[in-house]
Amino acid sequence: MKRTIALGAAVLLVAWCAGAQAGSSPSPAVPRTAASLPHDQHEGLTVSADPYLEAARAKGKFGKANPLPAGILPVEVFLRNETAQPIRIPLNGIQLVIHFPDGQHQNLGRLAAADVAGAVAHPGGSPTPRARRFPVGLGASADHKADKLAEILVPLALDADIVPPMATIHGFLFFDLGRDLALGREASLYLPEATTVPSNRPLMFFEVFFGTPAQP
Repeated sequence: MKRTIALGAAVLLVAWCAGAQAGSSPSPAVPRTAASLPHDQHEGLTVSADPYLEAARAKGKFGKANPLPAGILPVEVFLRNETAQPIRIPLNGIQLVIHFPDGQHQNLGRLAAADVAGAVAHPGGSPTPRARRFPVGLGASADHKADKLAEILVPLALDADIVPPMATIHGFLFFDLGRDLALGREASLYLPEATTVPSNRPLMFFEVFFGTPAQP
């Protein structure tokens, strides 16, 4: 009888330990994919946007070229073309729209990666006596510090304006928020123009909201 009770207790102890171990095991992390990001989709094109608003995440991606301390928001953009024709998206037309609680909004154009590198390298302004013409391109210079940062940023930037058929392209766009990065939480990415190639058929505009759109 005592042996039976001891055996039963041992079985219960093993089962309890197994359950405790299972309960303490961390659940696997859900990978971040373009499909899980805020997006706008129609006419065979999907535009997804991933703003890097967290300091640690941006630092891990860009290292010493991290643009957040300079007040510049990096947004990773994914463009998925599910049609049989190439689609052209003029990158200079893409804007970040800041939505204010009173219903007002402000549109910001993207910064070139070289401009971002200059702002990160010299957060207090250009080290040269000449006035800094930001965000105009830096052009040829002897600014080796900015050049080194540009070597990190340029390969990560979105620089192609043609999305091939049945393909996805992605890269970062950069927007100057004037150091008020909190504005990026309720912003949206606006693509006013997209056309098929070579038919030049226009697609309706795309707008991807990062958070809840502000109400007027």
